[in-house]
Amino acid sequence: MTARFSLGIDLGTSNSAIAVADLDTDQTRITEVTQVLGPNLIGELPTLPSVLYLPHPEEFPAGAFPLPWDAAGETAVVGQFARDHGALVPDRLVTSAKSWLSNPHIDPRQPILPWRSESAETKLSPVDCSRRYLHHLRAAFLFAEQVQNSARDLAAGQIVVTVPASFDEVARSLTAEAAREAGLGDVTLLEEPLAAFYAWTAQAGRAWRDLVAPGDIVLVCDIGGGTADFSLIAVTDVAGSLELERISVGEHILLGGDNMDLALAYTLQASLEAAGKSLDSWQFLALVHAAAKAKITLFEDGTLAEAPIAVPARGASLFAKTLSTVLDRATLERVVLDGFFPCTEIDDLPAENRRGGLQEFGLPYASDPVVSKHLARFLARSLQNVRASDKLAALVGKREGMAALLPTAVLFNGGVFKAAPIRARVLDLLASWNGGRGVRELQGFEPDLAVARGAAIYGRHRATGQGIRIRAGTSRSYYIGLETSMLAVPGFKPPVKALCVVPQGMQEGTELLIEGREFALATGRAAEFRFFSSAVRSGDIPGQILPDAERELEETALLEIDLPAFDDVPPGQGVPVRINACVTELGVLELWMRHTNSDRRWKVEFQVRTE
Repeated sequence: MTARFSLGIDLGTSNSAIAVADLDTDQTRITEVTQVLGPNLIGELPTLPSVLYLPHPEEFPAGAFPLPWDAAGETAVVGQFARDHGALVPDRLVTSAKSWLSNPHIDPRQPILPWRSESAETKLSPVDCSRRYLHHLRAAFLFAEQVQNSARDLAAGQIVVTVPASFDEVARSLTAEAAREAGLGDVTLLEEPLAAFYAWTAQAGRAWRDLVAPGDIVLVCDIGGGTADFSLIAVTDVAGSLELERISVGEHILLGGDNMDLALAYTLQASLEAAGKSLDSWQFLALVHAAAKAKITLFEDGTLAEAPIAVPARGASLFAKTLSTVLDRATLERVVLDGFFPCTEIDDLPAENRRGGLQEFGLPYASDPVVSKHLARFLARSLQNVRASDKLAALVGKREGMAALLPTAVLFNGGVFKAAPIRARVLDLLASWNGGRGVRELQGFEPDLAVARGAAIYGRHRATGQGIRIRAGTSRSYYIGLETSMLAVPGFKPPVKALCVVPQGMQEGTELLIEGREFALATGRAAEFRFFSSAVRSGDIPGQILPDAERELEETALLEIDLPAFDDVPPGQGVPVRINACVTELGVLELWMRHTNSDRRWKVEFQVRTE
């Protein structure tokens, strides 16, 4: 069926949103999301908090959370009420499900959330939580269209779901799987920073070509509630026309506005305790929320010197024990600006955490809270990546004598950058690294809605074949582990080699066959495949073998499967195969092992260990 509209879905770590673009106009609009605001109370908000609350069976009466669509069998509550009420009962609240998708140490299909909860009767998997958020967004979109007498058939839509640029192939595949299970079909995946850039070009209109020029390197700096995501886009001139190419992506950094709210709460708690006032755990949660609101108030109104903080005690009869304090501007700037965005040097990188022998298992939160240092590390790794590729070096130059690849312009995205003082601090930081030369801010961003809007715009471009396209392809190069063939030596374990199967930047809708090499695929028994990746080896080519994968690359996934026996080949004996990789039009990576002497082939998917 020919696409008639484009639907963009921002599946955010903290908040999600929907936008729809008509293909025959330039109009893109945000669809407000119907959601539960309280018992027997629903309403519409521009975003859907990406949180889920699991009520106790006796906590609310049956039918307390009616929705205008069929939600039979769903006991969990998604959205604003889940966030507000769940803050009071945190061991029944699921947050950051999206970040668990990219955790290589767990199986995201297993029910583990709420994490460390001892009171939840049942738990959910990160994939299932993502499915529920996407299903709610799907139902809310169809309901909103029905209310406006504009019923839509999703089969006639180009549906785009965004993912962090830093997501590896495992997390991308799991997101696509959750979308299919939510009834969205086979969706196209788009990196969030690219979506933000598409939204900016649409907002600027034809004038965007006057706001950037060949030779520009645009930093898309995206910091939300729980994550920080960086990308670089190069602007080039090809036959007199501006072209855009994403040249670098950052690591998946669990660091954002939630960290800042927590830091403010700890600071205010210390002040209260110094005055002889103690807080219980419930009151501390209330303090975190109050500090977040006070932070927003002060950043939005620069004329205010302070904002009041009130922390109630539990129960109406104890209201007299409400604790009061204030968040003053000096404290705000000291904790947020100087604590998270200090003016560090370009060679001042994140501190390595001194890890004990035994640690509490959970999400791999950033050990160093200084965003400035993480940004410096990203720019240094970007230069390393550019120098590894003749193609990228031709775009931006190898920048000899420089410690990092510095941008000439920056596009902000994410809720943290609603605060003008934080944007100004990042611009000052980049200028200090750039020898005092200023870095332009690309004006006109929507911190909460740009990603959804940009996803819808990108979908329209794909469906119509018109409009700009940012050349991106795979953000990393991918490798498969090779067992070294050598004589056994007592006490020596040979290193695992790595075969490059997908080069960085491999475009959607393309495939490649590694020529001139045959490999032995063990069939008839359990086989283990180790996958590796790199965001800084842009020069590696398919078929290239690295001598030590564990030293040079990041391990991405481990797959253990039983390969059926092949014809009369004894179990465990290698079958000659050639490796064929393809990136589908939807942006999903597939890896095939093709038997060299027949049409037989085996698909090897990137996924996690499922013990």
